Amino acid sequence: MSDAVELVIVGGGNMGAALVGGIVASGAFAPDGLAVVELVDSRRDELREMFPDVAVVESVPACRGAVLAVKPGDAAAAARTARDAGATRLLSIAAGVALSTLEEAAGDGVAVVRAMPNTPALVGLGTAAIAGGRHATDDDLQWAESILSAVGIVDRLPEEQLDAFTGVAGSGPAYVFYVAEALTEAAVTEGIARPIAERVVAQLLLGASTLLARDGDPAGLRAKVTSPGGTTAAGVRALDELAVRDAFEAAVRAATARSRELG
Repeated sequence: MSDAVELVIVGGGNMGAALVGGIVASGAFAPDGLAVVELVDSRRDELREMFPDVAVVESVPACRGAVLAVKPGDAAAAARTARDAGATRLLSIAAGVALSTLEEAAGDGVAVVRAMPNTPALVGLGTAAIAGGRHATDDDLQWAESILSAVGIVDRLPEEQLDAFTGVAGSGPAYVFYVAEALTEAAVTEGIARPIAERVVAQLLLGASTLLARDGDPAGLRAKVTSPGGTTAAGVRALDELAVRDAFEAAVRAATARSRELG
């Protein structure tokens, strides 16, 4: 194992590439201790251009740890392959694949951590939740955090709460984009040119999210914008009359239930 790489990312798709980029930028692992496994020739060429100091290979090399950034149906096979290559730690970001499935594939002696990241990891602003398997120690969870924190924030949750996390944070970007679509269409209906509406809405969401990240307390921030009898109060009243809050709660419940079904 003297020539084993410290960490191999199994899967060079968008999320795998985002992790590699974040890891290299953060210094969590040295580039010469990383490898990316990608089966598609053209994608391997792209990855080599993106990460010239990282080994991009077709099969899993000897390794100490592995991230399984593959489709859910390929996760168990990837776990077995990584174990056979010497990995003693596995971090799976395959959606919906249970720890029990991963541990059965990896066998005894391999620490398994299951994670649910979300797509803003692609721009280094992701949020992820992790749950450790039977053999995962605090050191193994810290190892997983060191990988995922390179592209965002990480929280530890019991595995049974990962479905709810998926319903909120995993599916959440789509809810935000849905709001952006609706606001853009409303602005266009009111006569604003679409290119300007799109630009305004994007900046609106960026600015509001930045304030929320800085200050917390969404209810307090909303109250500061909402003067009694003003324009915002009229808009919020319309949202309440249409039960928009209830609709978002229903969306989270539905996504959570679907995540449980898939798992």
